[in-house]
Amino acid sequence: MISQELNDSLTRVGPGTDAGRVLRQYWQPAALSDELMVPRPVVPVTLLGERLVLFRDETGALGLIGRHCPHRGADMCFGRLEDNGLRCPFHGWHFDRSGQCIEQPGEPEGGRMHENIRTTSYPVVEKNGIIWAYMGQGTPPAFPNFDCFRAPDTHVFAFKGLWECNWLQAMEVGIDPAHASFLHRFLEDEDPADSYGKQFRDKAGNTNIPMTKLLRDYPRPEILVDDTDYGLKLTALRRMDDGRTHVRVTNQIFPETICIPMSREMTITQWHVPIDDTHCYWYSMFTSFGKPVDKAVMREQRLKEHRLPDYAPLKNARNNYGYNPEEQKRETYTGMGLDINVHDQWAVESMGAIQDRTQEHLGKTDIGIIRYRRMLRAAIENARAGKFDALPMCNGVDPATLYGPLSNDAIAADENWESANATTDAERRASCPWDAKV
Repeated sequence: MISQELNDSLTRVGPGTDAGRVLRQYWQPAALSDELMVPRPVVPVTLLGERLVLFRDETGALGLIGRHCPHRGADMCFGRLEDNGLRCPFHGWHFDRSGQCIEQPGEPEGGRMHENIRTTSYPVVEKNGIIWAYMGQGTPPAFPNFDCFRAPDTHVFAFKGLWECNWLQAMEVGIDPAHASFLHRFLEDEDPADSYGKQFRDKAGNTNIPMTKLLRDYPRPEILVDDTDYGLKLTALRRMDDGRTHVRVTNQIFPETICIPMSREMTITQWHVPIDDTHCYWYSMFTSFGKPVDKAVMREQRLKEHRLPDYAPLKNARNNYGYNPEEQKRETYTGMGLDINVHDQWAVESMGAIQDRTQEHLGKTDIGIIRYRRMLRAAIENARAGKFDALPMCNGVDPATLYGPLSNDAIAADENWESANATTDAERRASCPWDAKV
């Protein structure tokens, strides 16, 4: 249990808040590139509690400025996209990408008032299907050399989804290796060659035990957490009765990202981005180490489960996440279908808009969550003191040296699980068409 004051410190994200001050020192996903691939590329963005408008001008350059005109507060999402900026339809005030007012056509001719009018503006860049914004102090940091950024656009697919809860509880489900044995438990096994279990075969592909059964039979993983230059590495070990060990390595990339294995050929790097205190988006970058991704197919699959334009999931609290008590008896632990994303969504949204951690009782398997919160609290204290260069990934670490991170599943034949896991990752990278770096 923690105090309400500390819970507020860790979860609130608006300007001037503790966690918000930390999050603003990192590049944040603001929108998918897909959202601007329309005849009029102007979209509303609410990020860290700030209402903004994102647009692409006639030259293709991006701008992210305040959503409300500094004159009378009209909504700039309805502004006229012209002259490399946005013009407010209310009185014609015109703003460029930097937020500078460059014209007030209704004011007396020759006036210079516009020179002193500027709206909020943030730097934005586009990288592998996502438009990123920097909302912090000082020069924006360089992007780390992670696989999702280093891979060519052909091998990365980006998507997002809306969750109706605070960002922290959304992120923490990804650093909780124990929950998979229960929340994602299937009562009927599948062919290990297909679907959910395919990523958990050994390198020869001859592991006959489905992952669905492995999770059921070994619900008490040994969880190791190591500090890294980017955040935390979490290793979950499930010791099998035949002497082998299932090893799963996931990562917490500070401040709100996880990197997990999806298959032997693909990883998912996922940001949990606060819209405001009680809503967040997950942004996922699927990075392929094999053939190029089929973006059209992947997008079509996910749009069957989400609505546009807000990317809200079709299964949600208003329809009980598709809960079926008969299914819960015979097929899945949750009774909410086969999509494990829906399981996670229910878990984090059911905690409430902001989880009440004053009533929480953490166990030993929550070691990743405990270590992360300590890291976040230390970052908050440094940010309060203005020591932004002491934050994780800002403390003298050259982003160009941050590769990977290693996110993998392997089955070790003996106690030498570290070697088995490293070998599996090395083999994946050695056969990768765009990266042979180990």
